[in-house]
Amino acid sequence: MDLNSLIDFLGDAGSTAVAGLITGLIFGIAAQRSRFCLRAATVEFAAGQMGDKVTVWLLTFSTAVVWVQAAALLGWMRPEDARMMAVPGSWSGAIIGGLIFGVGMVLARGCSGRLLVLAATGNLRAVVSGLIFAVVAQMSLGGVLAPLRDDLAAIWITSGGRNMDLLSTLGLPTWFGLAIGLATAALALERARRNRIGGARLVFASGVGFAVAVGWVLTFTLSQATFEPTQVESATFTGPSAHTLMFFLDRNAILEFDIGLVPGVALGAFMAAIWGREFAFQGFDGASPMRRSFLGAALMGFGGMLAGGCAIGAGVTGSSIFAGTAWLALFCMWIGAMVTARVMTAMGMRPAIA
Repeated sequence: MDLNSLIDFLGDAGSTAVAGLITGLIFGIAAQRSRFCLRAATVEFAAGQMGDKVTVWLLTFSTAVVWVQAAALLGWMRPEDARMMAVPGSWSGAIIGGLIFGVGMVLARGCSGRLLVLAATGNLRAVVSGLIFAVVAQMSLGGVLAPLRDDLAAIWITSGGRNMDLLSTLGLPTWFGLAIGLATAALALERARRNRIGGARLVFASGVGFAVAVGWVLTFTLSQATFEPTQVESATFTGPSAHTLMFFLDRNAILEFDIGLVPGVALGAFMAAIWGREFAFQGFDGASPMRRSFLGAALMGFGGMLAGGCAIGAGVTGSSIFAGTAWLALFCMWIGAMVTARVMTAMGMRPAIA
């Protein structure tokens, strides 16, 4: 069955949702097996270490950049067509939202993507925190927090009616993005050798980045073939979590990439946990950690929506196409998370790296 026949069979919306499901399945399996998490990497780095958590993050990040930039050079997708690039970006949103998200993911003991993966493996703390994250994200998108988000985002926006393409703005050749990805991958592999990380974990860490590229290529391909306009997008969890929540609450909601992505990640992580015999029900360790997790999830919901993406959406997906606000948001997430980790350590609440 060719692509047009598949679209005729599933419809435009159904085909886009299947693209999200495929992306999510790859992401969920790879993230569960690799233990990928930006929060864990930042806490480890704040403690003065460059161990396995930082290494896994570097490998995921670099793999996404390599695959996406290679796909762009081959004509399999066009970064300028991405939804993130086609609309104005917010520098102020990236700064403020990135810092808030960084604080939140340390308090919640996981970035939004990690919470979804953990929830699928039986972690009830992640289930509740993930629901709070999704509710606050929806409140920030179109609810009572939306005016505040809009006001903060409007302080400083990109010029020209589009997000900034860092490569073209800096006058760099088209292959330079691929070169950056390969250089970062070399650093990651060198750290993997020093930390004696097994080959299987490295493959799965690369799989997380590969999932991001799959999402970009699939949605771009569909955008060229569907009758209705299809957004060119890939893995992110702030908007999709809110959209998925509303899909099950609103009978008039429609299928889209997001609606396939979130269940796909959950299903992939669940299957990986069962395969690895790691599925187990877990709860909160006490009242104080529970309060911190709830607060952190709420901060991530607002911060991620303000920043234009979460640790995955901005930190990997957006950065892989060199969207200016995504790189700034990622930097601010690292700063917010590391400062929070150090403050908690100074107060005797040293955050766990795992």
